[in-house]
Amino acid sequence: MMNPSAPAPNPLAEPMTLPQIFLGLQGRLSRQQFWLYGVAALLGLSVLGHALLGIAQVREQTADLLVNLLLVWPALAVSVKRWHDRDKSGWWVLLNLVPVIGWLWALIDNGFLRGTDGPNRFGEDPLAGRLQ
Repeated sequence: MMNPSAPAPNPLAEPMTLPQIFLGLQGRLSRQQFWLYGVAALLGLSVLGHALLGIAQVREQTADLLVNLLLVWPALAVSVKRWHDRDKSGWWVLLNLVPVIGWLWALIDNGFLRGTDGPNRFGEDPLAGRLQ
């Protein structure tokens, strides 16, 4: 039973800072955080990077390389934390190296399947205390 005098949890409050989300390999991320940071934010940064490099008249192949190099670590960090929420080792991120089946499996597992309830070996439940 919830304590009526306790403040209601903020469903938008993030337990991690942006540097922790994009640079650290510790902790867990919910599906919502995965879609927000791992897909939407990184896709937006990719589009912005390509646009700015296009304005600077950088060749398309060079722009692709630069943007990919810039975003590989943040994408890896978000994915590792999502695997952690599923109570799996971050090494599962290597599944993305398997053509088609690997990235499809990773997308389904990370983007559509719920993480483990409650704390697991990688940290507290990112949904703990939130309205579900």
